[in-house]
Amino acid sequence: MVKNIIFDFDGVILDSMPIREFGFRQIFKDFPKDRVEKLIEFHRKNGGWSRFIKIRYFFENIMNIEISEKEVLEYGSIFSDIMKKELANSKYLIPETIEFIEKSYQKYNLHIASGSEERELQYLCKNLEIEKYFISINGSPTPKEEIVKTILDKYKYSKEETILIGDSINDYQASQKNAIKFYGFNNQELKEIEDIEYLETIPSDWE
Repeated sequence: MVKNIIFDFDGVILDSMPIREFGFRQIFKDFPKDRVEKLIEFHRKNGGWSRFIKIRYFFENIMNIEISEKEVLEYGSIFSDIMKKELANSKYLIPETIEFIEKSYQKYNLHIASGSEERELQYLCKNLEIEKYFISINGSPTPKEEIVKTILDKYKYSKEETILIGDSINDYQASQKNAIKFYGFNNQELKEIEDIEYLETIPSDWE
């Protein structure tokens, strides 16, 4: 019996991936395009990771340049400003997910665990008028696996009654590390992983 549902945000609640790609291209517009495209490829494969990890990866692994924590945060702040401007628009909400949330928030305990920066995430949820449906809304720089663990511990949820719905391998890994059930959604590549149960649609009722 499912009682607690933890949602990823990007790609599950909000169709934001193309906008986030735009954001990375903007903050790195003065760098070689072929290097930026390598970052975009890394970003697509690791949708559940925070922008801070991706910014550091770009400099240290793609550009082979050292970058300070302060500089990472500065790039992250510019990225966040772009996201707040572009994504606070209800047209990016995924209708199927929102319909389920609106109908089910009083039946299940709903939470968001995202790789998006936490203050930006909470800003978007408030402006999109969906924050009222969730008991907690948490994001980076706290790693997703830690967010999930905190939710389980703080609310004393049974792992057998808790699931995570996500669209990336990182979401799957976070669920595995916390020993809860994972359901893939909105990413056909997850279908190819044998251990992942994939949702074509979100069930109206969980058994």
